[in-house]
Amino acid sequence: MQKNIIDTQEYRQFIAALKDRVTASRISAAKAINRDIIFLYWDIGKGIVEKQEKLKWGNAVVEMVARDLRESFPQTHGFSSQNVWRMRQFYLEHTAPEFLKIATMELKSSRITPTKTILSQAVRELDPSGAKKEILSQAVREFLTRVPWGHHANHLSRIKDPVERFYYIRATAQFGWSRNVLLNQIKAGAYERAVADKKTHNFPAVLPEYLAEQADEALKSSYNLEFLGIQREVKERVLEDHLIDQIQRFILELGYGFCFIGRQYRMVLEDKEYFIDLLFYHRFLKSLVAIELKVGPFEPEYAGKMDFYLNLLNEKERGPGDNPAIGIILCAKKNDVEVEFSLKTKGNPIGVASYSLQNSLPEKFKGKLPSPKQFSEVVRAALPSK
Repeated sequence: MQKNIIDTQEYRQFIAALKDRVTASRISAAKAINRDIIFLYWDIGKGIVEKQEKLKWGNAVVEMVARDLRESFPQTHGFSSQNVWRMRQFYLEHTAPEFLKIATMELKSSRITPTKTILSQAVRELDPSGAKKEILSQAVREFLTRVPWGHHANHLSRIKDPVERFYYIRATAQFGWSRNVLLNQIKAGAYERAVADKKTHNFPAVLPEYLAEQADEALKSSYNLEFLGIQREVKERVLEDHLIDQIQRFILELGYGFCFIGRQYRMVLEDKEYFIDLLFYHRFLKSLVAIELKVGPFEPEYAGKMDFYLNLLNEKERGPGDNPAIGIILCAKKNDVEVEFSLKTKGNPIGVASYSLQNSLPEKFKGKLPSPKQFSEVVRAALPSK
């Protein structure tokens, strides 16, 4: 009888639901612990700064605080001199007028703000340099709890530009980046590309406002493919092969929420087959995301082909409760005006992005990877002979 129960679909669904509940509870507990840690470290940093300002204590007090806390709580990690210095820096950086000004402008329009009531009050009543600075500081502190302390201490604290730091804090909170993903994004210059590049898509015209905004944030205007080690133009299939070989790294570049479904994903319409280069499912958008890779510059016919693929996906693959499928055309170059005219009449959400390849081999890889000549021989061997 017991074996029969285990083999039933009803039991499998039941245990899967319980596992989801356990996972959700563990995540909730971890978030609560991180919130308490951020609050504690903020208060320690604040206390040190206020005593230094009021009583003119020197920097030696930081070492004294760290020593006394370690002696009083020997089983508690986190009270090293270095970490207490970080607490002081954490408080100072996120209550600085420049950061509070950015927070005022950015958080008041953000959908992921955790304390909208506090923040809206702060925005209405507060000039970041005014008497009610404390209100906004509380809202900022609450927002910072969405990012683990390890992210703040090891990576974000090294970013001195407050605008750039806020960008990575918000992205980490929104997409749930791990520490390694955050480091990869910083190294790849995600902020610089976000500032420099203009996104080209038709999302506002074909999607509801809330979904268009989410899709816009999920789409990057340019993608950094440096990790492939490709230093010159290559054939489309070779580029795709390299992408698939490093698919986990590519998903990190796309951003949190993308789940890989398939490569050269096959669809059939009547008696004809069609293949999508890469197909993902985005957990937050609840949408299939089709990606077409192009070695050369954007061509208008690419938009028509993608629109056709999205029609097929919506008709044949879209699940109950899913939002419309989204298409991303990834090409070497794009002309924004040409893209705009190509997407004007398309009924499906389509974005066009460019990718960049590295110009030189990182120093740490020299001598560990094939030489350019050896690599070119591999590429040449992979290409069909003419």
